Amino acid sequence: MARATNSPASRKRRKKVLKYAKGYFGNKSKLFRYAKEAVQHAWQYAYRDRRKKKGEFRGLWIVRLNAACRNAGISYSRFIEGLKAANIELDRKVLSDLAIHDEVAFNGLVKQAQDALKTKAAKKA
Repeated sequence: MARATNSPASRKRRKKVLKYAKGYFGNKSKLFRYAKEAVQHAWQYAYRDRRKKKGEFRGLWIVRLNAACRNAGISYSRFIEGLKAANIELDRKVLSDLAIHDEVAFNGLVKQAQDALKTKAAKKA
């Protein structure tokens, strides 16, 4: 009896991996052995970086907020503390967007944060 190799399924699997590896440099896009390894690494990086992206965006929003706060005459940490004291629950993404596109509204928030800090200090003293 002839040896069964499951050839159609094997060929389909290999073609699928080579299709994913299109555009890779050299052997990684031509030979199955190297393409399989490159694709697996690519998927690992993609999985990791989908999670990492969230932290990178948060860092970007904080940098933008810090710059806008300093232009308004307050530090970022004091601004956030003031917002918490004023019970304003906007996330950093929205605050950053306000700082870029609506400076008047952002300056209003800065004023509210500064007022809340003053009342907080008065209660403490």
